[in-house]
Order: sequence, then structure tokens, then C-alpha cells
Amino acid sequence: MLLTITYTGKKTIDLGYLLYKNPYRPQVFELNHGKAYVFYPEISDERTTAALLLDIDPIDLARGKVGATGGGLFDYVNDRPYVSSSFLSTAISKVFGTAMTGRADAHQELSDSPLDLTATVTMLPCWGEQEKLKSVFEPLGYEVSHETFVSDENFPDWGESKYVNLTISGKVRLRDLLKHLYVLIPVFDRQKHYWVGADEVEKLLRIGEDWLPNHPEKAYITGRYLNRRRSLVNMAFERLAAANAVDGEILTAGPEESEDKPDKKLNLNTQRLGSVVAALKSHGAQRVIDIGCGEGNLLNLLVKERQFTNIAGVDVSHVALERASEKLKLERAGDFMRERIQLFQGSLTYKDSRFSGYDVQFSEIGDADETHGAPTQMGVFTICG
Repeated sequence: MLLTITYTGKKTIDLGYLLYKNPYRPQVFELNHGKAYVFYPEISDERTTAALLLDIDPIDLARGKVGATGGGLFDYVNDRPYVSSSFLSTAISKVFGTAMTGRADAHQELSDSPLDLTATVTMLPCWGEQEKLKSVFEPLGYEVSHETFVSDENFPDWGESKYVNLTISGKVRLRDLLKHLYVLIPVFDRQKHYWVGADEVEKLLRIGEDWLPNHPEKAYITGRYLNRRRSLVNMAFERLAAANAVDGEILTAGPEESEDKPDKKLNLNTQRLGSVVAALKSHGAQRVIDIGCGEGNLLNLLVKERQFTNIAGVDVSHVALERASEKLKLERAGDFMRERIQLFQGSLTYKDSRFSGYDVQFSEIGDADETHGAPTQMGVFTICG
């Protein structure tokens, strides 16, 4: 993964002072799962470019912490070492941390001044949301362009790649450019390599305090950055609403509105499944079996809650079970995940010993019909033990 920052104007070689990196001496920085390299591919008084290159070790990344076990080939064969992701944000913070604060000692005036800067982020994951690139970056004062590719030249029917090369240009302070990239790269990449907790709320609001409260896409940015974790998004929204109170603006977006379409209401089936999860949590259930799981919509919600330690999905349709497995990404899951959730073929109409050993059995009856605003599909709980 590669990030380049180009400064055009006069005495552009001073970019080295602002970044605290000597243009004539390449540097190497150790990361948790690889190395970061800083070098300058072009240097002159009119145009200087600094490059940050990451070399992530996929084997070390898959192994993770000492004692961890992998879940198969997909732990090693994935896009993480090659795309601009949260790893790049972490590297920006570590390598250009002083520049992000805006401190530049003898060159403080230059650091405080807007400069003609262009940043290029290679292979940024952008899952069919290219239009969001402009709506997110343009309000920050950038001109935005991106380069797309076909997934495979030998198979044009596969369509466009999921990745783009993004270029943003504007007259901005270097510290602001780095902060924008630090926050927004993980917004477009949905797979973060770190645990998203309450400290991420503080980090987001601290780094985004100068620009996020008034950004038109603040709900989208906040929801994506916090991995759509309801409690964290609510916490951030409360803080952002307080920041906007001075302008008389009321921030009403909820965590559901931070999805791909912020103003889209939840359909009745999604609300129903959310109520099911809430009921199971309030009951204190830990072992749950969903009889008639279909494509795994409820299972996908259950696995996100740590309370549920043993989850099973049953369906008469082998095709539905395959789709549920794909949705849960079981082929890529580690041993812990494989032990936690099981899928097998079966039916409620037959006695099956595999149904035993669970706190709650959940099954659905009826057909879903939301034409008149009320689903006819019903959930039946059986409390075991």
C-alpha cells in the first residue's frame, strides 16, 4: 500500500521539515505486522513528493498474537497486505505523528499556512461507493479524482474492481491533510485490524474536532469509522450534536442511519430480528439454535454478540445453508468461530438429538408479507432446561 504527498510551489523541499523526514535519507519504521518506508521519489524547489510505503507480512498478520491459530487458507490469502486500509492510518500516525500536531519549530509559519498539496492513495477499497469519494472529500476543500480498473482483463464480465486509486488536491494545511486521511481511509475500508472500542470515539472526535461536526456526511463517516457499533455511534452522535448546538443544528441521525443509505428506514423484518436478539439477551441465553435459519440473517446478528457462546442454524435447504455459511464467512473463520457456530441440515417436523443442549430454540412460522405494514411471519421461542 502506498501514499504519496506532493507539494508544489516555492521551496517545496521544505516539505521535509514539515514531515520531520530528511528528503535525502530513506527511513524504515517497524510496525506490528511489517515495516513502513519513507522516501522522496522527486525533489526540487518547485515540486517535492514524499512517499509512505507499507510492507505488511501476511504470514505474521495471519498468525496474530502468540498462541493464536489460523482458520485456513483465507487467513493467508487476502487483500490486507496490498490495499490502503487501517494499517495505513496507523502508519500515518506513527511515522507522521509530529506533522499531524502541526508543530514545525523554525518552520511554524509554513506549517500554519495552506499549501498546494496533492495526495494519492493507491488501491483504496471502495465497494461500489465511488460517488461517496466526492461527497466525503470535496466539503473539506479538495478536488477529487479516482482511477478504476476491471477486476480481471481476461474476464470482463466480472465488472469493475472493488479498489480505486484516489487522488485529492487542494490548498490545505499539511496537518489537516494527514488528519483527513487518517480518519477517512478506514471509513472506506470496512475491515479494521484493531478492536473498535470507546477510545476510538475519543480519537475520532479529537482528530476531527475542526471539521467533522459540520461535515454534511458526518453520520456516514462516524458510523463507518466506528464499525457501526450502536453504543459507540450513539456516544459520538451525542458529542457531535453538542458541538453543533451553537449553530442551532440538531443531529438526529441514529446508528441505523449511518448505513450505506443514511435516510433509509429499517424494514420490518430487520426490526423484528433486532427484537429477537434483544429478547434473547434479556433472557440471558448463551446457547441458541435457530430452526429454519434460512440464509442466516438472525445468525449474523447473534455472532456479533459475545453473550451467545454456542449458536446453531438448521434448515431443510442445503442451498440456504450454503448462503448462510457465505454470509457468516465460515470458510475464512478461525477455530474459535467454527466451534462457536454450527450449521446443519434438519427439520422441526422430525425428532433430532442435535436440537438438544441449547438454552433457547427459535423457529419461524408463516410467510413474510410487509405489503400492509405488518409481517405475518412469527417467531416462536422454546425455553429449554
